Amino acid sequence: MQFLQKCVRSSFFSYFILAMIVLNAIVLGLDTIEPIQTKIRNTLNFLSNFCLFIFLVEVSLRIIVFKKDFFIGKNKGYNCFDLFVTLVSLGGLSQLSMLRAFSIFRVLRLVSVLPSMRLVVSAMLRTLPAALPIAVILFIFFYVYGVLCVNLFGKDFPQFFGTLGESFYTLFQIMTLEGWSEGIVRPVMVLYPYAWLVFTSFIFIVSFVVMNLVVGIIVESIAELKTQDKK
Repeated sequence: MQFLQKCVRSSFFSYFILAMIVLNAIVLGLDTIEPIQTKIRNTLNFLSNFCLFIFLVEVSLRIIVFKKDFFIGKNKGYNCFDLFVTLVSLGGLSQLSMLRAFSIFRVLRLVSVLPSMRLVVSAMLRTLPAALPIAVILFIFFYVYGVLCVNLFGKDFPQFFGTLGESFYTLFQIMTLEGWSEGIVRPVMVLYPYAWLVFTSFIFIVSFVVMNLVVGIIVESIAELKTQDKK
C-alpha cells in the first residue's frame, strides 16, 4: 500500500496523466477530420479507449489510496469532478454519435491536473457571490435598453429589435463589439440619426464599466489566492 501511495503521489504519475489527457485531446481532434478518420479510425478508437482505461485506473487508484479523503478531503471538489468526467466519458464507448460526443469531456481533466488552471477556476468560483449583484445590474441595463430599442427601432428594424428577445441578442452582439457599427448602428442611424446616443451609452455602461468590474473582481480574487498559497 505504501508503494501504491508513493506512486500515486509522485510527480511522474501526475505528468503521465497530463500526457494522457493531451494525447486524448489530440485523438479526439483528429477524429473530427474525415480524411484522417477514414484512414486510421481503428487506431483512433484504440487510443481513445486506451486513454479512458488509464483514466479509470487512475481514479480507482486514487480512491484506494485516499479512501474517504477522496470525497471529503481538501481536494474533494476536483476529485469528484475527475470522477464525474471519467464516468460521463464512458458514454464515448457507445456507437451513438450523441454519446460519443461525451468523450470530449475528458479534456476538462486539465482543469484539475494543472495547478495554474486550478487557481483560475478557484478564483472564478470565489467571485460568483460578488459577481451576482453585477449580473443583476447587467440584466437591468439589458432590460432597459432592450425595451427602449424595441419601442424606438423595432418597427423599422424587426430583424434586430422586433421582439424583446431579438433586442437582447442584438444588444449582446453590440456588447461584444462584433460588427456593431457597420452591421447594426449605421443602418439604424440612416432613419434615426440620434440612435448613436442610445448605442454608445449602452457600450460605455455595459462593455467598459460593468464588464471591467467583473474582470477587476476576478483579478483581485486571483491575487488573494496567490497570497494565501504563499503563506
